[in-house]
Amino acid sequence: MMRTRRIAVLTVAMLSVAAIDACHKKPEPVPVPVSQPVGTNADSARRAQEEAARRLAADEAARRRADSINAADAAARNASGGAAALRTTLTATVHFAYDQADLRPEDKAVLDAKIPILQANADVKIRIAGHTDDRGSDEYNLALGQRRAAAVKAYLVQHGIQEMRFETISYGEERPAVQGANEGAWSQNRRAEFEITAGGQTLRRP
Repeated sequence: MMRTRRIAVLTVAMLSVAAIDACHKKPEPVPVPVSQPVGTNADSARRAQEEAARRLAADEAARRRADSINAADAAARNASGGAAALRTTLTATVHFAYDQADLRPEDKAVLDAKIPILQANADVKIRIAGHTDDRGSDEYNLALGQRRAAAVKAYLVQHGIQEMRFETISYGEERPAVQGANEGAWSQNRRAEFEITAGGQTLRRP
């Protein structure tokens, strides 16, 4: 009987110790799941890629527009500059010796430069004006100026340019290029000048 009582006392003591020990143990923390919106990261990445693609496309379109504008400007400048050079060649003056209407080699070279331009621009028409220095009578100088204009026209016609594309006029001594009564001025005034009367707006290169 005494033995049974001791066993019961021991059991109660052991249970008490176990209960006290259990009270002193901290409970293990239970992990709390963090809620994240489903697909948020994927959506953000997709939106970023789409925005980058839009910016890239806009930049490329702007670059193409700028390239087109620059190309058009360059073409216009080239065309304008080329046409100006052609007009300069067509209107280059030739000169004559005193009291002469014969073309000298250097003057034929000036006319030779005009021929391919005239051939490439069949709608161009030219007025050729003959001039003289102020020595001689008005009548004589008007006739001499006319011979000079006619000599230039004949040379161009002989090289394949239609006669109907030219008109000639003489101003004699009335319109000097340079004022003066010396050989320097006279040599500049003995000349034939060229004026484009039609077809000069859209000149093409030979």
